Amino acid sequence: MSEPVARPRLHEIPVRILARAGAAQPQPVFHGRRRLAQVIALALLVLVPMTGVLRIDPVAGAIVVLDRQVWFADFFLVSGVWITMATLLVLLYSVAGTVFCGWVCPQNTVSEWANHMTRRLLGKRAEVSLEGEAPRMTAGRNTPLHWGALALCFVLASMAISLVPLLYFTPPGAVLSFVLLREDPRLPGSLYWIYTVFVLIVLLDVTVLRHFWCRFMCVYRVWQHTFRTRQTLHIAFDASRSSDCEGCNYCVTRCFVDLDPRRTDVYDSCINCGECVDACQTMHQKRGETGLLRFEFGERTGRAAAPRNNETSLLGRSRWALPFAALGTALFAWGAWTYEPLHLSVDHGVGAQGAAVLEYRVAVANKMYRGEHVHIEVHGLDASQYHLSRDELRLGPVEHGEVALEISPDLARGLHPFTIQVRSDEGWSSSFALQHFAG
Repeated sequence: MSEPVARPRLHEIPVRILARAGAAQPQPVFHGRRRLAQVIALALLVLVPMTGVLRIDPVAGAIVVLDRQVWFADFFLVSGVWITMATLLVLLYSVAGTVFCGWVCPQNTVSEWANHMTRRLLGKRAEVSLEGEAPRMTAGRNTPLHWGALALCFVLASMAISLVPLLYFTPPGAVLSFVLLREDPRLPGSLYWIYTVFVLIVLLDVTVLRHFWCRFMCVYRVWQHTFRTRQTLHIAFDASRSSDCEGCNYCVTRCFVDLDPRRTDVYDSCINCGECVDACQTMHQKRGETGLLRFEFGERTGRAAAPRNNETSLLGRSRWALPFAALGTALFAWGAWTYEPLHLSVDHGVGAQGAAVLEYRVAVANKMYRGEHVHIEVHGLDASQYHLSRDELRLGPVEHGEVALEISPDLARGLHPFTIQVRSDEGWSSSFALQHFAG
């Protein structure tokens, strides 16, 4: 009779604990932060024109900042803004790479939303392919009801998004009248046609283009190829632990621009969104390990770079931009300090050929979106030697006004210098010096 087989005791059976019941599950690091950055970017895109911080007046052909027209004649203000913006953009390209695309760009945010709605209504694998393949729908959701709900979402979203450009060219009150179909003298007759074109363009974008625009038609990509370097922020893969990555393509499935995050290059479609890093960290944290993907500055060596080397690389690329940023900021500050809310110009009238000019036109332009009251004075001539058609002007918002100045023909022969001075009730004043020749 055979002897009974010894059974191992319960506590002797090897058990590997993957996750404790009720324990906190690994949470993504970048996903929530990126969503917050995208929401803030969209909110600013709407709030900037609604609060009057920046918009465009198509009638006057001017940029409006805080209810003040900014002309190209405001050289220091305009040049300061452009130098500062260009410097910051180049610095962003060379240091952070495509972080703007993944964290701020409204086009990418809308495309991600369109992907989410497509998967929600048509199935988890129903995505618009960049190669032109038909979306693969779940059989139970390939119904007219689901397609109709998706189409309605896209149309409503396109109509809402298309209102944003109108805010930059039309006052918010006029846009509200446009939405409520009310009569408003500030609304041009062609605005409904322009709005329809905007809706069609956005609808084409959310239904078909989406990330195709980001990969092949975005101007940012051109600048990226100009200023991005091998030290730019990028996704790095720890190749020394590649064996831990076998059989797992979670990072690849999480990438919505169809990349393998383990094989990124200097110039590719990666937008530094961090979704693949979160996916890799989530998978490995369940086993008490760190992920194989990470954000990194410096050369692509396949191993983690020392923090000191990353900081040195970042500071080295930032040092050259500081003088330009300081110059742009200084020019902008000086332009804001010396900004003139009104503009004075003087031109002489047209006289007969060979005859002396006896009339001048004094023009005052109000650059503010509020009324102004100005007074005009002439210094250097006796009151009997000239005649002003008016000595004051009441200008409405962004209105131009003119005053005629006639010089007496009895003025003594010779050169007569004089000055035209204009001052407003708000404290602004300006002068224009002339020399009148009496022959």
